[in-house]
Amino acid sequence: MLIVTRRPGERIMLGPDITVEVMEITGNSVRIGIAAPRSVPVYREELWNTVKQENEAAAGASADELPKPKPEPV
Repeated sequence: MLIVTRRPGERIMLGPDITVEVMEITGNSVRIGIAAPRSVPVYREELWNTVKQENEAAAGASADELPKPKPEPV
């Protein structure tokens, strides 16, 4: 892992298209801004892990565990 020290307003470049900027530091929280192309997914780690677990659970579920579709009105 690369560890760098930055101050508010300073940036880190990830390749030519992605910029991470330290916006504000308050107490033990850091607000960062990320500028990246729309093709690059950006998630908070906790959200990424939740989505990953849900996808893995859905991939492992059998068809019998899925909700049955409602019959369409005639």
